[in-house]
Amino acid sequence: MSFLGSGPYCYVNSLAMVLGDDSPPPSVIEVLTGSPFGMHFGANGLPYFDPVGWDPDLGLDAALDLLGWAGERTSGGSAGEALERLRAANRGGPVMVGPVDIGLLTHQPWSVGVATGTDHWLVVLEADDDTVVLHDPDGFPYATLPTAQFLAAWRADAVECGGPYALRTGFRRVREVPLTTALRESIPHAVRWLGADSTAVGRLADVIEKGIDDKFRDHLVYFAVRLGARRLADAAYWLADIVPGAAAILQRQAQLLGAIQFPLVRRDDRAAADGLRRLAPTYEQVGAALAGGR
Repeated sequence: MSFLGSGPYCYVNSLAMVLGDDSPPPSVIEVLTGSPFGMHFGANGLPYFDPVGWDPDLGLDAALDLLGWAGERTSGGSAGEALERLRAANRGGPVMVGPVDIGLLTHQPWSVGVATGTDHWLVVLEADDDTVVLHDPDGFPYATLPTAQFLAAWRADAVECGGPYALRTGFRRVREVPLTTALRESIPHAVRWLGADSTAVGRLADVIEKGIDDKFRDHLVYFAVRLGARRLADAAYWLADIVPGAAAILQRQAQLLGAIQFPLVRRDDRAAADGLRRLAPTYEQVGAALAGGR
């Protein structure tokens, strides 16, 4: 069965909001971005359950193209120029904005109020010199932020991808693409992502078994594991009728990754490492199954 629930799908939820009634489900957009097909260590040394070389901006471009949609992405300039660009775009409707630095989004009660380098995407509804009104897919509809504070988050100085003051607008369908066609056409991309690095999961098991600090653990238990498991579960669901053998492996991956959440929270790091070592060889297996179309 398909998993339903809230979670850190910020960029695909934001895209679905701006595409409106014509949008496919966020879960299938996530699969089309290519995010479920790999695992890597970021430049910050933290693990992410998405492919090496992948980032949400690349993934959004890929998903839009596979779905037959186009749009404009702009970024850069000064804060004042960015605000004017945003206000002009808002005259055409809601605007997808990101990355922003989630640490500076202080409408979120858990925000630390300082830049953390953690990327986030959202939808801006209105913006003037004083206040920005936004839909934050972390669960905050019609949230507001002082404009100066929003601009600081939007500058995204510490975020690894995307650049400052990036937004997407002008979405339009350029060709009709059935979801099954989009999914079939995404498979070669998935195979390429899986071929980039097949050893990172094993390295993560070694790192955990040797001992991790609280920052590393919090990243895993609050973000990386639940996001990675959901991505894999969604890939298994959407590919089940297209490549059933590969989908079965993806489902097993989701189960193996999701199962390490409890031992990580309970600090049973040997059990978590053992689970990751069972997960590690499945990436090569799912790549072979996808490449073989089975």
